[in-house]
Amino acid sequence: MKSHYTAFVRPGRILLTGHSHQAWPDAARDGQLEAFEDAAACVDDKWARAGEAANAVRAAVAARIGGRAEDVALAGSTHELVTRFLSALDWTRRRHLVTTAGEFHSMARQLDRLAEAGVEVTRVAVDPLDTLADRLAAAVRDDTAALLASTVLFRTSAVVPGLEMTVRTARAAGAEVLLDAYHAFNVLPFRIEDFGADVFVTAGGYKYAQWGEGNCWLHVPAGCALRPVYTGWFADYAALGARREGAVGYGPSGAERFAGSTYDPTSHYRARAVIRFFDAQDLTVERLRAISLRQTARLRSSLAHLDFATPDGDAGRGGFLAIRLPDAAGAVARLRARGVFTDARDGLLRLGPAPYLDDDDLDAAARHVAEIAAESRQG
Repeated sequence: MKSHYTAFVRPGRILLTGHSHQAWPDAARDGQLEAFEDAAACVDDKWARAGEAANAVRAAVAARIGGRAEDVALAGSTHELVTRFLSALDWTRRRHLVTTAGEFHSMARQLDRLAEAGVEVTRVAVDPLDTLADRLAAAVRDDTAALLASTVLFRTSAVVPGLEMTVRTARAAGAEVLLDAYHAFNVLPFRIEDFGADVFVTAGGYKYAQWGEGNCWLHVPAGCALRPVYTGWFADYAALGARREGAVGYGPSGAERFAGSTYDPTSHYRARAVIRFFDAQDLTVERLRAISLRQTARLRSSLAHLDFATPDGDAGRGGFLAIRLPDAAGAVARLRARGVFTDARDGLLRLGPAPYLDDDDLDAAARHVAEIAAESRQG
């Protein structure tokens, strides 16, 4: 695969950033240039062509999660989509949210701010992991507006087991459910039907899909009638020519209700080019999962003497590995000086392989990590 990533995969560096910013294939540049050419040729008429790129992203998301393209809303970040979801909840009757204590900063910060504003937020500890789903379900009450939880934890790469039951419990109580699947999308197969058709799911293409920034999505249940307060003018695009009196209108589909407004379409052109490249290379989610499991297993075997926070078994492991180190942030800097790119979260060194790395890359990286870890333990 390296020959398709000449701009990113360079001599003297190994990108173990597959869980964060994956390399873009060279085809991504063609997509970005196509966006420029369409803008130059069509000026303000470019939006019809930009819409075709956006629709290609919706179709790719739907194909990967077993949903429908018309149920996929797009935005530049998951934070925008999560906040739009939160703004649509019925705060007059329900002012309680349930989440985990292990959510990514964008969601965690927003919920912290809501808590400051008087919303009751129950944060359920992630450990022990095998009871997390049960404890989330037990935290749901009659006044719970929504349950928000990750399917794979961003710090440890642990797959959260049993969430299907949690979703059923929350929905039976009348609470909406939003799942953050960012660390599952395009590296761990899942289907919307696994959780039920009436669940919201959000993720994006910055990580394992190699689509880059600006390519986030929200699966909206078909027939959804929620009315986001945080709403963009695309949410009722067909009615732009006739301003309505009375209540603010929304488009006919659930996904349209969560649409935003004017955006930079370059991201969708880039994503479409990468989608076409993946299709040409037969990089299905199932194949990517097999590659990921083999690569993470190889790294773990080479570093078996270290203290892993990531579950060992294939079923419980996401797309990266997390290692407990006394000075994980310092280890990142020392590895970078050796040409190994990775990152750290809360005392955990995260190693994210990707399809464009070969075994020699992985073995060399493992040697560097082992040496740096030994230095870290010695102080």
